[in-house]
Amino acid sequence: MILGAEPGEGVCSVLVESNHKGWWRLATTLMDATTDKDPLVQEQIYNALCYLGESEPEEILHSCDEYLRQHDKLAYPHRVIILKAMETVVKNNIALLDKSTAKVVIFLASNEMTKSKVIRDWQQAASSVLVAVGQRFINKVMEEVLTKFQPGILPHYFVLQTFANLSVSNVFGMVPFLNSILGTMLPMLGMAKQDHMKSVFCYALQHFSESIQEYLANLDKAPDPTVRKDTFSNEIFSAYEVLFNSWLQHREAKLRLAVVEAIGPMSHLMPGEKLEEQLPKLIPGILALYKKHTEAFYISKSLCQILEASVNIGSRSLDVQLDSLLGTLHPQICAPADPSVPLTVKNHTEVLRCFTVLACSFPDRVLAFLLPKLESSNERTRVGTLLIMRQIINSAPSQMEIKKPFILSSMKLPLQDSNNKVKRAVVQVVSAMAHHGYLEQPGGEAMVEFLVRQCALASDLHPKKQPPDAEDLTSDSVQSISINTLFLLSTTVDRMNNVLWPYLLEFVTPIQFTNALTPLCRSLMYLAMKKEEEGENASLIRYDVNANLPSPYALTTRLLVVSSQPHAGACRGVAALRLLHVLHGSVHPSLAPLWSKRVPLLNTEQSLSQKEWEEKLLLFLQETLAAVADSAWIGHFVMEMCRQLSSYNGFPMEKNFLYKCIGTTLGACSSKDLVQKQLQELLETARYHEEAEREGLASCFGICAINHLEETLAKLEEFVRSDVFKKSVGLFSIFKDRSDNEVEKIKSTLILCYGYVAIYAPKELVLSRIEADILKNIFQYFNTKVLGIKVETKDLTLKLCLIRSICMISQAICNGGKCGDFSFSRKAELVAQMVEFMKAEPQDTMRTPIRQRAMITCTYLVYPSSAPIPAGMTEPDPSLLHPVGLMVLPHGGCVLYGDTMSALKDLLKSLLQRNLTPHGLQDMELLCPCSPCSVLPCLSPQTVIPFYNLSVLVALFSPRCSDAVASVRLHAVDCVYCLLYIQLCYEGFARDHRDEMVEGLKVLKKGLEEPDFTVLFHTCNNMAMRVPPDQLMSLLLALFEGLVDPDRNCSRAATVMINSLLKERGAVLQEKVPDIMSIIHSKLEEVDEEHIRKAAQQTVYILASQHKSVVVSSLLGSALPFDSHTCTMWRSLATEPTLTSEILEQLLEKVNRDVPYKESKGFLLGSSSERIATPLPLAATCALYEIMSAPEAGPAVLGLYAPLFVTLLLRLSCTVGVQLPKNLQSRERRSSSSQGPAPRSLHPCSSAVQTLKAMLVRGGSEEVARAVDSAGAWDLMASPERHHEGITVLAGAMARHAGPRLPLIVKNLIPTLSSVFDSQRITTTAFFAELLNSNVVNDLLLLETVMDNMTGRQKDPCTLVRMLVLRGLGNVASGSPDKVRKHGAKLLASMVNGMDDKDDPHNLVALEAMSSLSKLLDHVEERDIQSMLLHIAIRIRPFFDSEQPELRHSSIVLFGHLSRFSHSHCEVFFEQILNGLVTLLLHLQDPSPEVVNACKFALRMCGPSMGCEGLRDMFLNHLREGRSLHYGEFINNVCKHLMQSYPEMLNRLILTNLFYFKSNWVDIRAAAPMFIGFLVLHVDEDHCQQVDLDQLISGE
Repeated sequence: MILGAEPGEGVCSVLVESNHKGWWRLATTLMDATTDKDPLVQEQIYNALCYLGESEPEEILHSCDEYLRQHDKLAYPHRVIILKAMETVVKNNIALLDKSTAKVVIFLASNEMTKSKVIRDWQQAASSVLVAVGQRFINKVMEEVLTKFQPGILPHYFVLQTFANLSVSNVFGMVPFLNSILGTMLPMLGMAKQDHMKSVFCYALQHFSESIQEYLANLDKAPDPTVRKDTFSNEIFSAYEVLFNSWLQHREAKLRLAVVEAIGPMSHLMPGEKLEEQLPKLIPGILALYKKHTEAFYISKSLCQILEASVNIGSRSLDVQLDSLLGTLHPQICAPADPSVPLTVKNHTEVLRCFTVLACSFPDRVLAFLLPKLESSNERTRVGTLLIMRQIINSAPSQMEIKKPFILSSMKLPLQDSNNKVKRAVVQVVSAMAHHGYLEQPGGEAMVEFLVRQCALASDLHPKKQPPDAEDLTSDSVQSISINTLFLLSTTVDRMNNVLWPYLLEFVTPIQFTNALTPLCRSLMYLAMKKEEEGENASLIRYDVNANLPSPYALTTRLLVVSSQPHAGACRGVAALRLLHVLHGSVHPSLAPLWSKRVPLLNTEQSLSQKEWEEKLLLFLQETLAAVADSAWIGHFVMEMCRQLSSYNGFPMEKNFLYKCIGTTLGACSSKDLVQKQLQELLETARYHEEAEREGLASCFGICAINHLEETLAKLEEFVRSDVFKKSVGLFSIFKDRSDNEVEKIKSTLILCYGYVAIYAPKELVLSRIEADILKNIFQYFNTKVLGIKVETKDLTLKLCLIRSICMISQAICNGGKCGDFSFSRKAELVAQMVEFMKAEPQDTMRTPIRQRAMITCTYLVYPSSAPIPAGMTEPDPSLLHPVGLMVLPHGGCVLYGDTMSALKDLLKSLLQRNLTPHGLQDMELLCPCSPCSVLPCLSPQTVIPFYNLSVLVALFSPRCSDAVASVRLHAVDCVYCLLYIQLCYEGFARDHRDEMVEGLKVLKKGLEEPDFTVLFHTCNNMAMRVPPDQLMSLLLALFEGLVDPDRNCSRAATVMINSLLKERGAVLQEKVPDIMSIIHSKLEEVDEEHIRKAAQQTVYILASQHKSVVVSSLLGSALPFDSHTCTMWRSLATEPTLTSEILEQLLEKVNRDVPYKESKGFLLGSSSERIATPLPLAATCALYEIMSAPEAGPAVLGLYAPLFVTLLLRLSCTVGVQLPKNLQSRERRSSSSQGPAPRSLHPCSSAVQTLKAMLVRGGSEEVARAVDSAGAWDLMASPERHHEGITVLAGAMARHAGPRLPLIVKNLIPTLSSVFDSQRITTTAFFAELLNSNVVNDLLLLETVMDNMTGRQKDPCTLVRMLVLRGLGNVASGSPDKVRKHGAKLLASMVNGMDDKDDPHNLVALEAMSSLSKLLDHVEERDIQSMLLHIAIRIRPFFDSEQPELRHSSIVLFGHLSRFSHSHCEVFFEQILNGLVTLLLHLQDPSPEVVNACKFALRMCGPSMGCEGLRDMFLNHLREGRSLHYGEFINNVCKHLMQSYPEMLNRLILTNLFYFKSNWVDIRAAAPMFIGFLVLHVDEDHCQQVDLDQLISGE
């Protein structure tokens, strides 16, 4: 339980509450568990022991002591856990321990520490226990440990380490012991031979020296203040000699570093004269180690301590060593420190300390060494040198005081360095200089300017991702460091106040310091606030003293313009506005009250849009100008603004705002001459090719026209009459000083200026000037004439400026309606011009905002319905907009498209208000079918006319009620609400009639923010049901168009409405079903969405449930091969088992009704005919596959298993060797060559195979399909030559895995045995033949039925059928052997008839009859075979020498089987044996191994019937199957026995052999003479006369 607990209060509180006697048991239990190998458990044990020790430290320490003494063999990893727990308990409770407990712990730890000479972790843990106890009981610890530190005996490793650690942890307690320890230890140094012992001696000397130094540094607190350095000097020096002269030369790097670490602190304790004496050797020796060790920290640390000790004694040797020191230490700094390796950073620190020591002693020589290196071409050298400079500036201020000018002058070159790392180092040097008064010296301004320039560095546009160890530094990093440095100098270094204020103001106005404005403004604001604290006037800028400072006009202009972009460039606009507030007294004395009130308010409004923010700033400027109320000041101010314009050429937004400021300031000018002068200057200097410049200039003129309309218009006309426009732009008078493009831009700007003047100027003044002056001049600039011919401009800018200007003029007229009736005679002309612009736009793209701008302009040009039309005025005809091309707005980008759609909506609203009828709405639909939903609520059913387009409109708006955008849903509900009430009025209801369903839309509208889409879809369906019957089809067609809606919710709503309509009202649409099916297919092609596909499947299912024959016929009429969408539609018919069954029956009927193929004669004479598949059965087969490939079709397939299997099996049989029609062959090739997933084969046979396979899988016969597939039988079925073999495999698999399905299958297959198609009879016979090979037909009581029907096909005209019949009858022997006796006579008769088949040119039937008869003979009764035994033997004898090895094999095997029945006809059959004996013996040399084995079998079987024991034994022994035969020896022995037993047969045997002299087989021809030779050799002399020598010699 304890081991499984967490090391928290749960376990420990239980332990604490135990009684005193339980401490030992609990602690022991915990310590026993330390043997657990799980680190987590070990950690828990450690924590639990520590927690126990907090409550009873002495008890636990005694328990640990006793446990470790009792378990002396406990493995050291487990001892470590206990010792570490003891250390923790001692550390945390040292004040509570008594001496006895301390003594016990010290004795245990001492023994544990020195128990083994091999260094182990547990010894380290024991040493740590001693060090912990030594914090309070140092004398007890030393008393024990010193017993293990005897003179002349090399101590234990951990004894020395314990001394060292004690000297660090308890300085005052340990130092008094060190003199005696050193005296004992020094002689031991020569005894140390092993590296680890030498290292621990060095470790001890290092810590002893550090402890002594600390003791001497704190003598006032020391227990013995009489201790002096001399007490230890001689011993330390003696140790030094051993370490430096002997051990430092060791090859082991770790030992050398240990020696170096020790020598550093030891140098402080060495006698001064000895140290001085050793320095010429010591320093070079230390410096030489840099080359031997890559890790230099310990070397640098020791060197620094040596240098400090040398300086302390006033050494003269350093002067000689200085050059080598500087030359060695400088590269250490130049090598960059890796932050991921802490020792490299520490090494830099120690080396810099070395430079500090040297700089304090040798400032001139150090600077003489460093400053030239600032000019080095090596980047690392420059950076390292700068780091050293920063160090000595900070750490040697008194020595560097008189060197300040020299150092400042040496920084000129680094200030120009372009390297980022050098820049960062310079920034750090500048920071150090600022703290020590360098920047107050002449030349300090250059340092400040450098710092500001780094603050203004441009950010990297595409910063590379730096790895953690990358040396490259980005501009952003330098900029960030510089910004922080500038702010710190401004806020924390008081002596910098007078340096930076007001000097930093010089950097505010130059444009190149724009990126530094944020830190500049922050620093200046802080400095100004500190100046204000000094006195009221302290912060005022003395322009007379600081001639280089920018004027108040320049500062105000700059800061105000920068404020226009509050969040740009690290919020420089916000900082600029705050600085402007602080500088109010230096700008103008009258501004304090206004700015104190307005600027804080502006700072709270930075979240406004850009336009609103600029309006606030311009209002602030107006109020400032009003507060100043000084014409001269305003005049200087506006002239300064104009001067600064050119500075903002790279800042279009700021420059645009500056133009607005100029316009505002000019408006406040009382001097009209100054206004005209500045306007003229603006027109002459503007950069017309920049859009922001054109906009700014036009805004300036417009704002100026508020107070100076006449001067503004006059200046525009005067400018046109100036040199630039004094000549018309004709064929031979193109601008001489400006390009054609720039002239167009000038015209664009002037046109835009007129538009801004019209929109800004007082309406009571400007309306009278619109047609007389403004429009006249606008069109004069827009229309160019060459030789008196009007030339249409192609400049986009000019067009856009004209459109915008006319739009602003129209807005001015609309807004000025209260000024009296205004007759706008050129309105129709302007509308026509806008239409022309829209017509000229490409219909397929949207690249420019011309459409949007023109639509907005037309919206303002159209009179509102309530406004009276002036007499005699022609109103613009809305039909002008029809050919504009608004049918489909090309989607050219989110922002532009959205803006254009918004403009279109406003325009349509204006136009719809003119004709609030369904016809008017239809016109709007023609103009733009995607018009926004919000235009429809404008309709009112006050005038009732036939609502012929209700269905189209309902289909358009109802799905939008479920749109993903809430506002669209709300508008759509409003539209449908209006539509339905209009329809109710048309149906005769009163206008105040309220329909319950329609009113329910208002309730629905309340929940559209977070809608339930199920309710929405139901509501959409109810809306559709209100459509009149005569509009039902048009409604469906329109809803089908909604399937392609990009909003998934809307397209889903359309599908719900379609399917609901078809469910409720689809029965009347039988004639339209083919059209609907075609539409569904086309929509599936258009949309690749899962929910659309499922909905389309549901639609097909609904139609099929009402009109299944029409649906099936329509789908069968689809082009072959079926595409994926047609397949989807077929699979939708598998949804409901009853419907699926009916569909499958229809398809089976179509497969069976038509002939499977047609014969096609070849064109060439003599060419064979080919079979071409008929299309309907082929399509029906493909359809069956698609339906059965759907998992839902399973129940229907099970219900029609037998008809499906039989039909598809017979379909398969009729497609073997059948070709596709020519038109489908080309489609098949195109389909197979197309990209994408491999299409399903359309080949008749392949499709039939795939369909049959799908039927088996879906019908639960997966095992059958797998078995057929693993045997490769599907491919066999498609082969004309081996089709019956594939059927055999299928039948066997069915018998094994689908037995219960066979009765119905057999019943349906039996009629096809009489089919007119050979292929169907072959397939059925092959199937039945294999069934008879299984006992399942007997179990299912099908045996007699199948046998009888098979027997009836013995006279079939097809040879293959007759052969398969015999095979099947023979299979009875293996499938139902117990039934063979019952039907033996019948079966044997069939076999004999098969052997006697006359129409069997290739003996295939006879071969099958012999093979089958061989199988049957094992099971028939002898009486059945006796009557035909001789006939069979004689019939098969000719096959022994057949050219076909199968016939030879089967006939010989059968002959062997027949010999078993020969005992009843011994003499008769013996004669047959003798007739075949020679043949069988010679065919032992047959080339076919199977025939050889058959001969061996037949001879073994015939042996007992020959009456010769010797032959019988020979045949049994030598002719065993698998045994090799020495033919010559064997024939020799056979002939010997033959001549002994049957000498009278000699002549007969010779004559038989002579027949084989002409055999086709070489081995048999060779064996025959040998046979005769052996016969003659062994015959008696009495029988030699039987031999006819002449005949024998002639070989005939």
